Amino acid sequence: MNKPDEEPWSILRLLDWTTRYLSNKGSESSRLDAEVLLASVRKCARIELYTAFDEIADAETRTAYKKLVQRRAAGEPVAYLVGHKEFYSRDFKVTPAVLIPRPETEFVVIAAVDYAKQQGWSRDLRIADIGTGSGILAITLAKERPGWAVVATDVQEDAIAVADENVRAFSLASQIELRKGAFFACDTEADQFDIVVSNPPYVTRKEYEALPETVRVYEPEVALVGGETGTEIIEQLLEQSAIRVRATGAIIIEISPMIEVAVKALVDCHPAWRLHQVLKDHAGHSRVVVAVHD
Repeated sequence: MNKPDEEPWSILRLLDWTTRYLSNKGSESSRLDAEVLLASVRKCARIELYTAFDEIADAETRTAYKKLVQRRAAGEPVAYLVGHKEFYSRDFKVTPAVLIPRPETEFVVIAAVDYAKQQGWSRDLRIADIGTGSGILAITLAKERPGWAVVATDVQEDAIAVADENVRAFSLASQIELRKGAFFACDTEADQFDIVVSNPPYVTRKEYEALPETVRVYEPEVALVGGETGTEIIEQLLEQSAIRVRATGAIIIEISPMIEVAVKALVDCHPAWRLHQVLKDHAGHSRVVVAVHD
């Protein structure tokens, strides 16, 4: 309860104070963080806060909000605090068992849809999403192309559980098959696909040690580190996919610009693959490699 001479804690005052506080704690998106956390506490869309600036936040709201703000100030990612994150204009559940979706990964979706168009494929396709995590790629492709059947795999049981919740939330259980296991999680070469997509672990061990503490402490290392060179998993993925992608099919892999040259070399020296395209992200960094199965 406010003291008689204290300014009431309106929604706007809460947001302004939290923005300054989180900025002082090192957040580079302090206003956005403040709004997302408050919207979560109020169980409303973030845009609705703008029409509620003059409303007075009750004690229960302030207490719940304070707890989240303190955790954010200590470095915990907002997506884990609120339990969801937007990707390709859709909202996905996330937990510390999976990576937080990033906008750069949307270029994998764009590349897959564009490649199918380039091939003039009007038929229904079979897609594999290797290392699905929260299921964002599998689900987004299934939503964008309802005729596509998707197999999504992950080695982590907890990740599969999160992906399953997201698949069911989008009513896609009949279109997406989830498998626990490495790569295709299937021993038979008869398991064939038109396109393979993946956001594999591609951070080098040295790069990982230099990542912000918030990433190293909270996000799953197994989904980030690709080995000493960052290309170890990608090399295995190219090999595994070579016997499961149909002729003229493609593999589409998110990469770090730091390993672009190395990944292109892996494609060039593999007899089954031909480099088709390297897509750049909004920052102009090489982000997605597309290789065609000859």
